[in-house]
This record gives sequence, structure tokens and C-alpha cells, in this order.
Amino acid sequence: MSKERISTDGGRDLGHNPFGALSGLGLPDKSQGAPQPAKSPAASPAVPVKNRGRVEVLRTTAGRGGKTVTVARAFIGIGLREKEQLAKKMQRVCGCGGTVKDGQIEIQGDKRDEVARILTEAGFRPVMAGG
Repeated sequence: MSKERISTDGGRDLGHNPFGALSGLGLPDKSQGAPQPAKSPAASPAVPVKNRGRVEVLRTTAGRGGKTVTVARAFIGIGLREKEQLAKKMQRVCGCGGTVKDGQIEIQGDKRDEVARILTEAGFRPVMAGG
């Protein structure tokens, strides 16, 4: 039984260019006024939306064994994914833990000022509520 070796040097041409037929169709070149892709919003300077709604920012210790937690609640028109992104940013800025639970963002510790600043940058109108 003899083993025949197969060449792996890539010297064989595939012989078929799937895009070769497109050159004769008279399609416009990129330089001939093809529509340019729109600039992404991330590329332009971040301009927050004027008013995305009122958000309550409060400090609470109820049911937490005396531990203080800052809660941002009463979001209108915002999904879970964006709440999670906001919570991550708040955790990073405040240097503490937090979570999204029952539609509200909970940050460990009394961090109302930092949370309010982040919400303002995101276009929300934070209102300090509670004690």
C-alpha cells in the first residue's frame, strides 16, 4: 500500500473568481459618487439627549442589615440592557458593587452625587428622593 502525498504549497490556482463577472456590468466605482456611509453617533462628540425623563435617586437601608444602598428608579422608556450599561458605568466610577434588580439600579454605599452626575450625562433628570 503506497501513500501518495498531496501538495500543500498553495501553487494550484482555483481557476474561478466569483467577482470577475461584476466588472463588466457597468456598476459605479467607489470614486464615482457612491453613497458614503453615515457617520456613526459614537464617532461624533457625545451630545446627550435633552430630556430622557425624571429618575429618582434615593438612599435606603431597609432590608439590607443596616447597609446603605443608593437606588435609581422610575426609568421611563429604557430597556434592561441600557440599565445594565448604566449600572456598570456607575460601579466603575463609584468603585463599588451594584446590580439591576426589579427595574431599578442599586449601587452599594451612599453614592447619590456620583449616580446623579452619571444620569445627567446620560440625558436623564435625576431627582434626589427620600432621606
